[in-house]
Amino acid sequence: MLRTLVDHAIEGDEDAFAALVSTVGDRCMAIAFRILRDVDRAEDAVQAAMVTTWRHLGSLRDRDQFEAWLHRTLVNACYAESRRHRPGALNVVDLEISGPSPDEYLNVQDRDRLERGFRRLPPEQRAVLVFHYYLGLTLAEVAEQLDVPLGTVKSRHHYASLALRAAIEADDRGAGPATERSA
Repeated sequence: MLRTLVDHAIEGDEDAFAALVSTVGDRCMAIAFRILRDVDRAEDAVQAAMVTTWRHLGSLRDRDQFEAWLHRTLVNACYAESRRHRPGALNVVDLEISGPSPDEYLNVQDRDRLERGFRRLPPEQRAVLVFHYYLGLTLAEVAEQLDVPLGTVKSRHHYASLALRAAIEADDRGAGPATERSA
């Protein structure tokens, strides 16, 4: 069905493209939110990705690779949105999005620590973690989806994991005595 919609959209059928957007839009929003950690910025990135997709749909070489192509476009839109946005002006909103989540069973305190650490990562590292853990792709599949070398994905994954661990440990050291006093 997706392939048929892609075929019709490439031929200029706006209704087919609207159906495509409705088919993939929620997942795109979930990906963008998980990378950007802000609802408004994620919506802007998804909208930019959809506009770019519509404008360049005719350049899609392999119609069966539409979703991978869209994901690359979306991630690039997230990177652009991240660069455009001023640091420190984050709009913190907890968005409940259905789908597999690595922090699904964590308690509130653990989720908060993970969220603070994740926000400190650059968007390129966030994207790798989102595609690997949220979408469940192997690192090789992440490299293919993002159209970057496997070594780059492995490096981003490695450094993201180290930075996330260090951020959480730093938060724990900073909150240690206060937590013990309040307990």
